[in-house]
Amino acid sequence: MSVKIVPVIMAGGKGTRLWPLSRAAAAKQFIRFLGDETLLQKTLSRVSDASLYDAPMVVTNEEFRFLVAEQAREMDVKLDGIILEPVARNTAAAVAAAALMVRESHGSDALVQILPSDHEIEVDETYRDCVKRAAKAARGGKIVTFGITPTEPSTGYGYIETGMDLGDGVYTVARFVEKPNADVAQEMLDSGRYSWNSGMFVFSAGQMISELEALAPDVLTAVQKSIETAKGDLDFTRLDAESFARAPSISIDYAVMEKTPNAAVVPSPITWSDLGSWDAIWKLAGGDEDGNVVDGNATLNDTKNSLVMSRHAHLAVQGMEGVAVIASEDAVYVGRLDRSQDVGNLVKMLAADEKTEALTENHPTALRPWGGYTSILNGDRFQVKRLFVHPEKKLSLQKHHHRAEHWVCVKGTAEVTIDDKVTVLHENQSIYIPQGSVHRLANPGKIRLEVIEVQTGSYLGEDDIIRLVDEFGRS
Repeated sequence: MSVKIVPVIMAGGKGTRLWPLSRAAAAKQFIRFLGDETLLQKTLSRVSDASLYDAPMVVTNEEFRFLVAEQAREMDVKLDGIILEPVARNTAAAVAAAALMVRESHGSDALVQILPSDHEIEVDETYRDCVKRAAKAARGGKIVTFGITPTEPSTGYGYIETGMDLGDGVYTVARFVEKPNADVAQEMLDSGRYSWNSGMFVFSAGQMISELEALAPDVLTAVQKSIETAKGDLDFTRLDAESFARAPSISIDYAVMEKTPNAAVVPSPITWSDLGSWDAIWKLAGGDEDGNVVDGNATLNDTKNSLVMSRHAHLAVQGMEGVAVIASEDAVYVGRLDRSQDVGNLVKMLAADEKTEALTENHPTALRPWGGYTSILNGDRFQVKRLFVHPEKKLSLQKHHHRAEHWVCVKGTAEVTIDDKVTVLHENQSIYIPQGSVHRLANPGKIRLEVIEVQTGSYLGEDDIIRLVDEFGRS
């Protein structure tokens, strides 16, 4: 049995509350909002203390599997495993899978800490002390959650009412409260008895399995069966789809925490945000002397208390106060910061119109296990992309029935295979790939390869990729 905590990071969510940077296929945990690290990478850093934590495990979905692996590789973090959920079944099934997998590898007494992958937390002595308090209570049979000390009457978070004092900074949970209206939130803040529900938990693997067996046996049975028939795939554990789909879609709060007599809470006066809105990003970042937070290409004049972010175009903002102006490569959002909780309603409107539906699903920059690409220009029978390939990575050996391609190397060294011929391209050199030819692009160098790809043909969809050989198991 490990005396350390096994961190389990939940990274399967597909949120759009931070649109237009986050999309269904570009979830916020994989995005760099402010700084050089994504939210997932910051979470991996948070559990890097080898004196407290074992190697982390990540629960995600099929679509994000290579993103997780690549972002961990960039951090030089060795994962204990990546569990792939075949379908979304809320947090109870994910927690059940984590508990069963940890019990199998570390024993029933091993402690598990569940962490969302898309939160921002300041790791300091206060945070570490709260984790140690939770771990001690969990060793005593409690299912422990972290209650964040509220700083305002927020209507965007659920709340936890603290109950009896169990000693050492741990309390029973009197009740969980859904997201309240403004008046109720103010009353709870004034009482001093309530904390924000962080969505983080600490428990022993065996205790959680026992709780699920008693309180949500249908969840446990389905997940147990999906693990028994799971398949290994590279560094991933692919849960059986048919079995996993039988698990009810229910949160761990509803399935266990609101029913168990063993629920406990550690009130945690830590710096925390779930980054669920542009307003939260602005508050966390801290502004300049005018209260503005600026990231990317922008010029501000007579503007105060605003968040301005651009991924490409230069934004000029004048005479505004309390607004968010967010520009991705293909869309711009402008709205009041105090209304940023309503972005979800706007995204629903976009998704309901076939002319704008794609803006809620796909991002112009698509990440792949070998790197990724950004769509630059689309037209009738042609498409231009910027490919970027990580050092010592290569795309699949493939062919296309409906298009030809022209590659121009703009940075690094490209190794190009066309049928039975291999050509090495350096910067400013180009090559033509005829329609139907078997080809592959590889980066044999030590720096990132960048290539401009021009596609021409009658059909340019991604489903016209016939993979013949692929080191990532996609052929």
